[in-house]
Amino acid sequence: MTALDLAEAWGHEEVHLVRDAASGLRAVIAVHDTTLGPALGGTRMRLYPSFDDAVTDALRLARAMTYKSALAEMPYGGGKAVIFGDPGRDKSRPLLAAYARALDRLDGRFETGCDMGIDVRDIAVLARLSRHVGHSPKDARHDAAAMAALGVFAGIGAAAQALGREMGSLHVALQGLGQVGMRLARFLAEAGARLTVSDVDAGRVERAASELGAASVSAEEIYDVGADVFSPNAAGGILNDDTIPRLRAAAVVGAANDQLLDPRHGDALHSRGILYGPDYLVNAGGLLSVLFEKGVSDEEGVVERIRGIGPRLQALWQRAREEGVAPHRVADRIVEERLASARARQAR
Repeated sequence: MTALDLAEAWGHEEVHLVRDAASGLRAVIAVHDTTLGPALGGTRMRLYPSFDDAVTDALRLARAMTYKSALAEMPYGGGKAVIFGDPGRDKSRPLLAAYARALDRLDGRFETGCDMGIDVRDIAVLARLSRHVGHSPKDARHDAAAMAALGVFAGIGAAAQALGREMGSLHVALQGLGQVGMRLARFLAEAGARLTVSDVDAGRVERAASELGAASVSAEEIYDVGADVFSPNAAGGILNDDTIPRLRAAAVVGAANDQLLDPRHGDALHSRGILYGPDYLVNAGGLLSVLFEKGVSDEEGVVERIRGIGPRLQALWQRAREEGVAPHRVADRIVEERLASARARQAR
């Protein structure tokens, strides 16, 4: 299917292709659903095999954000933006300024923040140029990435309980040591968990080994590690026909967005008896931090809601067991019911 076919099949409301010749900006902004409120989602900067691949990724991630927001009972819809390029080589102040102008043209229908390749420094620049960019307040004890990591940590705690293990005896195979993954690794190490890590950036792996005593394997070998929990915290689509048969973990709980290449891969995990924590439930900590940024809740209240991801995941797994279906099927149904209810109220 082409990217346009996917947008139609998944019900996206808007897909904006952005080009600025002067700065070299090429980007896509995908707005999936605004039933519950303005679309919210990060902006990532990454090189893809083609621009069409970048558009497809934005579409997938925007849809996942709709589900994440609905499941977290947030007053937002789902969106995502991708800037096509190498963040280490192509990122510039003119490019960020051109992107900020594109955000302003959407007039608040899409609000954004950090993601892969766009860090807190970039967001600070963007926030000075557009009112549609959010970031953690300067006096916050936790930034959005730390809050996302905290939610995943809570999810891994739920997996430990489901497996009858203590966190201090848990072995976690952790894929990706970016802004969220490294923070998660620290949380796990502080709790006494044993870590085996991988990342495409050798420097990150060396830092985790030095600081946390983590073992390491190559980016390709991480799927084969015998562990209690496999925690994907990098790119999406990594749970697929090639990788699922190789998994030697009892549970999958991670921060990466859109981990299942296709919904049937969640069924494949279920058939193998592997507990799967739907990513849009597990990684909602960064989204929930928006409540603090916008003054809806204090930091303590937000952190409490993020820690609640663990019990909510346990409840989801229990319901899935009772119904005899894969957890992601139950989570999808909950989201679809909430969106349908909201649309019915709006139609009155």
